Amino acid sequence: MNTTIIGILGSRLDHGGLGRNRTKRWRPNVSLLMHAELPVNEFVLIHHPEEAALAEITMRDMREISPQTSVIPYLVNYSDPWDFEEVYSQLLDFTRSYSFDPEQSDYYVHITTGTHVAQICLYLLTEARYIPGKLLQTSPGEEGPKGQYQIIDLDLSRYDQIASRFEREAMDGITYLKSGIETHNTAFNALISQLEHVSIRSSAPILLTGPTGAGKSRLAKRIYDLKKQRGQIKGKLVEVNCATLRGDNAMSALFGHVKGAFTGALNTRAGLLREADNGLLFLDEIGELGLDEQAMLLRAIEDKIFMPFGADIEVSSNFQLIAGTNRDLFEQVRLGLFREDLLARINLWTYELPSLRNRIEDLEPNIEHELHQFTIKAGHKVNFNKGARENYLEFARSPQAMWRANFRDLNSSITRMATLATGGRITEEIVEGEILRLQKGWSGFSDKQPFSTEILSEILPSETLTEIDLFDQIQLTQVINICRESRSLAEAGRKLFNRSRTQKSSINDSHRLKQYLIRFGLEFQGVITRQS
Repeated sequence: MNTTIIGILGSRLDHGGLGRNRTKRWRPNVSLLMHAELPVNEFVLIHHPEEAALAEITMRDMREISPQTSVIPYLVNYSDPWDFEEVYSQLLDFTRSYSFDPEQSDYYVHITTGTHVAQICLYLLTEARYIPGKLLQTSPGEEGPKGQYQIIDLDLSRYDQIASRFEREAMDGITYLKSGIETHNTAFNALISQLEHVSIRSSAPILLTGPTGAGKSRLAKRIYDLKKQRGQIKGKLVEVNCATLRGDNAMSALFGHVKGAFTGALNTRAGLLREADNGLLFLDEIGELGLDEQAMLLRAIEDKIFMPFGADIEVSSNFQLIAGTNRDLFEQVRLGLFREDLLARINLWTYELPSLRNRIEDLEPNIEHELHQFTIKAGHKVNFNKGARENYLEFARSPQAMWRANFRDLNSSITRMATLATGGRITEEIVEGEILRLQKGWSGFSDKQPFSTEILSEILPSETLTEIDLFDQIQLTQVINICRESRSLAEAGRKLFNRSRTQKSSINDSHRLKQYLIRFGLEFQGVITRQS
């Protein structure tokens, strides 16, 4: 491998008096070529035109000391050597003009000479890998003009203590995102591990999907707190449930309005996007936004500017977006309810949070977490006795436990039992009562009247209904129930054709269900939106 050194001419240190005695003095760039154990094939000496005379003498001395070294001058011409932007820009131009070949050469960046601004710029360019090398620092020594040097490798993974500290900090971040809960679900742990990495390295939008109660809102808050702790963000966290926004209120709430923009607009309103400037905006249930709001949001994400309702002057807000949804946004795009370009913009980092049923191995640590949170709020410790814990866990893991609202159901359940506990102990009797309460609450979701023509009367004209056989009424009613329990046409199709779909080489459940509904003049979106 060849060796190349990149350095800046030192107007004072490389001067050495410029007399005969200069060869006896330590001159950083010249002295580097005196080390036999560091043979240098090429030396790029960066200097200003006003330093041409000193550069010429210095390069001549370098060639005399090391004839095998090719000394190449590179001119920079910044007007102010202390102007960071100008110095960095010209040194960046150097990195783009120089042909680096890391497979053939080892590169060292000499940061002893030059102004502090230039040294910092060289460090940053090396750290960012514009210069694929290591730093080199020199200092005078007891060996006359030769001095000594120290090589600094910026690959921090090579330093055990630093690497282990980074690993500890990453683990701290992962633990924080999980609210300190020792989760065991492999897929969830992998998701959180990557999300921690993305959270502190990126300000791009993040999309959190998953069923209601899976923890999207809590995770968004944790991401914000983690970024705030790491100095990644300065503004505040602004949360909004898009399902609560409708019509002019949606525009006004998100983007603000000017006084008199509409009836009742007595004062100017900044809007939530402005409130989130330099902070984080969490839009939960983003799939509920109207198409007009989606269009404005897209521009606000991409350009950081938008137009308040009723205004004629654009405003700006530099926020990071986290979006949450329990809907299938791709299906929403197909139905014309969500903009494809907005989905493409927020789909860079997408994480689907699993339901509690799909993370049942994490049930027990989450129970402990809920008990701990209750203890903090109530000011006294609450726990199960042994038999009560066993009974509750047995039920909670059984097929009878639906956990329809996921971790919200679990939170409510633990809160009720802890509140009823006498002396801080949850007993078998309390658990038995709680199990009955949960079963009764969930039974309301399973005891539908699947054959009631009342459901059909919601979506079909009476004259059409009278012409449909009882057999078809029963079948159609059940199909409608499945559609209303599903988040998309595809999901409903998978449920309805769960056996036959496995026997087909080409599966299109959505098309099969769509064709069935067409027989009765129906479409999926109409069926699910006409619920009472």
